[in-house]
Amino acid sequence: MTPSQSQSLIELLRSRFERHRERHAGLDWAAVQPVLEGNDKAVQALAAMEASGGEPDVIGRDDATGELLFCDCSAESPAGRRSLCYDQVAWESRRQNKPKGSATALAAEMGVELLSQDQYLALQLLGEFDLKTSSWIATPEDVRRLGGALFGDRRYGRVFTYHNGAGSYYAARGFRAVLRV
Repeated sequence: MTPSQSQSLIELLRSRFERHRERHAGLDWAAVQPVLEGNDKAVQALAAMEASGGEPDVIGRDDATGELLFCDCSAESPAGRRSLCYDQVAWESRRQNKPKGSATALAAEMGVELLSQDQYLALQLLGEFDLKTSSWIATPEDVRRLGGALFGDRRYGRVFTYHNGAGSYYAARGFRAVLRV
């Protein structure tokens, strides 16, 4: 990214931060901007989140590490990250009709992580997300070893987490990411 592109992204993030104060009560942009400036790796990851439709915003601070947490806050699962199976193992096991890739591989390429189940539920306290789509979430290894993976959505005024075969993929399922800075 050029310095101009980086500055434009930071300005977009600032504007979104100011418009959605309910997502980060107790945080001021004055504490966020210095963490981003000069942090090319974080800015690149946020640019990838933005370019794929994630609309990243600060949703809080990790109490244990002090890191800021940026999360996809688009109303629906990011459009540029859909039709993916859960991980590379699942992708490689598909014999036919393979999707374009996997959620975990794309997340790693972007420099972000899939939301955990707890993070997904916490995000849903900040607004109503995934009313028409669903999002893969980080899956415990014991579930993954048995061939499954977890995803979440909001239907009927409630947030649900479900399971599916890790190799499945749907046009309306993507993944939401979190970036720790």
